[in-house]
Amino acid sequence: MVRPSKKQQIPNLQEAIKETAWKQIAEFGAPALSLRAIARELKITAPAIYNYFPRRDDLVTALIVDAYTSLGDSQKSILEGMSNKDAATRFSALGIAYRDWAVTHPQRYQLIFGTPIPNYDAPEDTTTPAAAWALLPLIETIQALYDEGSLLVEKLAKPSAQLKSMLEAWYQFTGKTAMTEVLYVAYVVWSRVHGLMMLELGGQLPSFFTDPGEIFRREIATMVNQYIGE
Repeated sequence: MVRPSKKQQIPNLQEAIKETAWKQIAEFGAPALSLRAIARELKITAPAIYNYFPRRDDLVTALIVDAYTSLGDSQKSILEGMSNKDAATRFSALGIAYRDWAVTHPQRYQLIFGTPIPNYDAPEDTTTPAAAWALLPLIETIQALYDEGSLLVEKLAKPSAQLKSMLEAWYQFTGKTAMTEVLYVAYVVWSRVHGLMMLELGGQLPSFFTDPGEIFRREIATMVNQYIGE
């Protein structure tokens, strides 16, 4: 009788490999990720993993894309339930949902936004579109504010030609169109919430900040007041 192969014994081996990789990252950090260690954990041979991920970097790239996609999907799902709400309300909801996702998936957040993995170079043609997808709900919401005349662009400093060029080059990966000022505000908004999340997830907040969510929510409200008019 022919025995089933190790690969056949694990339903959806590719997903099992990635889930085991996330467990490794949670326990030892992304730089320690090892295909052979994953094989040992799953009780399969290393070549079985190589069929899906020939190199460790290929697995890292797949995890990064999955993380960006998960973030983008969570942002998109928030908007789908708020189609009858004004853009300012949707903007606030996106901010709160961003933190909720990061707190729920800290390893995923750290992998895509944290310290780069030594000797790993992300393939831009694969990871940049995924990153753009993650920010697309925010960009589209800010574009809606711009279209309705609620985005306070007159308070922004005049952008240089170089800044315009960089923003346009960044956004081309989405295949969409958006005003330069919309892209700028989206990037700055992201940088502000990102800073708060990195402090929180990295355990860098003072001990007396017992509810980081309160700080986060006030920052979202502050940005509403700063960027959105009546």
